[in-house]
Amino acid sequence: MTLESRLDDWSRGWRGPLFAALVALIAGLPGLFAMPPLDRDESRFAQATSQMIETGDYVVIKFQDQPRFKKPVGIHWMQALSVKALSDAEDRRIWAYRIPSLLGAMLAAAACAWGAAALFDPRTGLLAGSILGATFLLSSEAFIAKTDAALCGATTLAMAALARIYMAHRKGEPSSKRTKLAFWLGLALAALIKGPVGLLVAIFALIALAIWDRKGAWIKDLGWSWGLILFAAVTLPWAMMITVATDGGFWGAAVGADLAPKLAGGQEGHAGPFGYHTLLAPLLSFPATLLLPTALVVGWTKRDEPGVRFALCWLVPTWLMFELLPTKLVHYELPAYGALAMLMAAAVREPIGKRSRWIGGALSVLMGAVLAAVAIYGQTAFGTASDLAWTILATLLALGAGSAGATLLLRRHSARALVTAGALGVAAHIALTAGLIPRLEPLFLSRDLARTLDAARLSPRSGAPGPVAVTGYAEPSLIFKLGTTTQLTDGAGAARAISEGRPAIVEAREEKPFQAALNALGLTARPAAVVEGLNYSDGDQERLTVYRGEPITPEEAQP
Repeated sequence: MTLESRLDDWSRGWRGPLFAALVALIAGLPGLFAMPPLDRDESRFAQATSQMIETGDYVVIKFQDQPRFKKPVGIHWMQALSVKALSDAEDRRIWAYRIPSLLGAMLAAAACAWGAAALFDPRTGLLAGSILGATFLLSSEAFIAKTDAALCGATTLAMAALARIYMAHRKGEPSSKRTKLAFWLGLALAALIKGPVGLLVAIFALIALAIWDRKGAWIKDLGWSWGLILFAAVTLPWAMMITVATDGGFWGAAVGADLAPKLAGGQEGHAGPFGYHTLLAPLLSFPATLLLPTALVVGWTKRDEPGVRFALCWLVPTWLMFELLPTKLVHYELPAYGALAMLMAAAVREPIGKRSRWIGGALSVLMGAVLAAVAIYGQTAFGTASDLAWTILATLLALGAGSAGATLLLRRHSARALVTAGALGVAAHIALTAGLIPRLEPLFLSRDLARTLDAARLSPRSGAPGPVAVTGYAEPSLIFKLGTTTQLTDGAGAARAISEGRPAIVEAREEKPFQAALNALGLTARPAAVVEGLNYSDGDQERLTVYRGEPITPEEAQP
């Protein structure tokens, strides 16, 4: 049986979406369990969710005692359900908070396959969903406990349903109520997860299609009457509750302190030039990078095909929106990657031109080399001899994905090239995110500090007095690991903690004021351990000393 016939068999009915979801599951699941809590956004989201469970307040989002009025509540509710079903807030197991992201990635891949099957054919749908599920971008977001993978799932579901409605109208067929329900439910969930992003993707696509087709009568057939009611039923209850609970403060902060700065400039230093996302696309779409050039060719030469036209009307406005946005982060374009995957899959239907094959092959080899270089750099900068096997494996798999895919593509075996590169690329991603990176100890200071406290029986979970006082290091991952009451303070505050019998963590830059405050109290602290490493959030080398909450008194200090 040829590969093409196998693909046809696997893509029948719901097999295609299920297979695509399986690809996303395989790509994201190992990292979900292996990676420690990440700074800063993931640990902020997880900590805020943990506090919801601890306090029973599922309306107002807080990080310790500070309101966190940036995003709607949707992802926190999903995480809370996952934690309550599979773990416990006190256990601080980050994998339980990541389950909604993994499910979001699986939904995105399945929905992409479902939509592309209607726009093109079932085999193209299978390939499109699998491409999306295997991309380096989505498979990485799948194990990070924040909004982006879940947003991608909800938005892709809405756009896939819209694609099926669009194609049904062009064929003169009625659209099913289930398809319309999926459209509105996807939009509502996207709004509850991350505000207007999903809505803007759909609105821009609808406008572009109406202009390009010079008709938009089919848009009336989206089920507006009950669809808007469903949208309101999902989004308005919490919107009303948070408005009352914060006296409107949530909206002022969300718009004035979060959204507006993104529109005005590079918020928190995350600025980038126009073309930033385009430049990163070959890496973030790996291992399907080899099809990027021919996807662009298909988008231009086949633009009169309804399926290609829909994918372009989804992709181009969304891509331009985020390219024009002054604040740029690599995951912003994720809601558009479903359309890009569809164009890549559509390119496999016919022989690929020589120029596209050579450019795609070169990009594939280059991106494989980039990922291999990342593995080698991680080993040389932060690894030990015990990590070498993972480094070699990740390097070989990344290079293999890039070069094997390029070789097969140049030999005109485009489907086989995609499948081979995809399998090796997913394996390389797993070797990096579940094998090598979690073993690079200097990168995960919070994990090492929590382990050190537990080993010395200084953690409140071990029965030691709390909370732990921390000065000079304030990453959210440490608060998530040690608990909500963790005290972020200065040198004098850390000294007071020692005098009260509580442990303290002091970064080297705060050592002098800490010791001065201890001297003023007539005490000497007992060091328990030292943890050193790189704070990758700000690039600083850190040296953190863990002190016992058992000070040496002047009498004990005398010989």
